[in-house]
Amino acid sequence: MFLEKTVKRNPKLIECAFDLHEKGEILPDTYILDLDAITQNARIMKKEADRYGIDLYFMLKQIGRNPLIASKLLEIGFKGAVAVDYKEALVMIENGIHISNVGHLVQIPKAAMKKILSAKVDYVTVYSREIIKEIDDCAAKINIVQKLLIRLSDEDSQLYSGQEGGFRSSELEDLYQFIETLDNVKLGGFTVFPALLYDEKEKKILPTDNMKALDRAIEFARNRKLEDLNINIPSATCFASLPLISKLHGTSGEPGHGLSGTTPLHRYSDQPEIPAYVYVSEISHNYEGRAFCYGGGHYRRSHMENVLVGKSLKEAREYRVAAPSEESIDYHYEIKGECEVGDCAIMAYRTQIFTTRSHVAVVSGIQSGDPQILGLFNAQGETIRNGWKDE
Repeated sequence: MFLEKTVKRNPKLIECAFDLHEKGEILPDTYILDLDAITQNARIMKKEADRYGIDLYFMLKQIGRNPLIASKLLEIGFKGAVAVDYKEALVMIENGIHISNVGHLVQIPKAAMKKILSAKVDYVTVYSREIIKEIDDCAAKINIVQKLLIRLSDEDSQLYSGQEGGFRSSELEDLYQFIETLDNVKLGGFTVFPALLYDEKEKKILPTDNMKALDRAIEFARNRKLEDLNINIPSATCFASLPLISKLHGTSGEPGHGLSGTTPLHRYSDQPEIPAYVYVSEISHNYEGRAFCYGGGHYRRSHMENVLVGKSLKEAREYRVAAPSEESIDYHYEIKGECEVGDCAIMAYRTQIFTTRSHVAVVSGIQSGDPQILGLFNAQGETIRNGWKDE
């Protein structure tokens, strides 16, 4: 999906990937994160967000919940992390990363509530009264007042399968009165998901129907004269969408794929952000006229298309590649043509690393010509050893 764009806009990353593979510094099924490119993308985005007074919360599930990347983004001035679920929140807390928003797609379970709230997160997104009451009870025990983001979902909203949940905008008055009866939570703002998406027909990022519910919540807040609320507008956050977030009265965005230059918008057009990761594998074997490389990093919405195979970018050949059918485990990817066993195979497609079993290598110095592996991690942001090199 992004291979040609990466070769065009970040060839140094491709060259680095071939080199690290040839030297045995990484195993097949490793994503390489270009720290220089991610940092450059983040600074571009942060500068534009500051123009509009928009806070940025970084979403790192796509690139493996990586604590090194998180620390760098905090240095740049991002407010904190948005943890898509409690597991990501715990990874960030263990690494001393401030959390701005947690609970949006996955609520905090009872067992993790005290640990997460004690980290003094800015907002907890909620979509049930039961969770609000649990948060209030826990917050009382640790003597804090927790701000809540209300996730909205009206009859004209469109939610992804497995992500259903939310309050109707028509019940906001009753919900507000309920929150006002509690001592240790307060209304902090509103959110929906997804709020923005790339439109292939219009070839730009546009509001989704979910924004209708958010607009109703904004109107409710105005009528109630509620001030200092966070209007959180997530999904497809990048340089190009920040003016739209501002136009829609948003006060915060949540860049994920924007940080790695891999939103659908970045596939079809050259944006200020450049591609910042590749997937590295290795030719395992040939069978009946086809080559197979090691798998493990498949994401079913990846739109995987092409692979570069060889020992360097200069002499590599491009082939078509495909993951196994959905009912099969991605032990290998199939390449349309025979290749030399042991050669490096490089791909660039849309991913969600946290759903894979891949390794992640964070590499600095790629853009300056002096690449250094800063750390090796699993797909959940935990440090691993390069045990394959031990004697």
